[in-house]
Amino acid sequence: MPKQPKPKKVGRPALPKGHAKASIVPVRFKAEDLEKINAAAKANKQTLSEWIRSTLHAKLEA
Repeated sequence: MPKQPKPKKVGRPALPKGHAKASIVPVRFKAEDLEKINAAAKANKQTLSEWIRSTLHAKLEA
């Protein structure tokens, strides 16, 4: 009996070493704070995660 090829994996391919984000940090926001954060991200044409990261980087570098 010949071996059958393995099926392709489902989902996005793994990122190259060093390109993946280091970790995920769950955070909870009050509804009114999240509305303001979402509005700020949209105004800066960023995703919510991008806006949070850039804002934290700016604060830590100040």
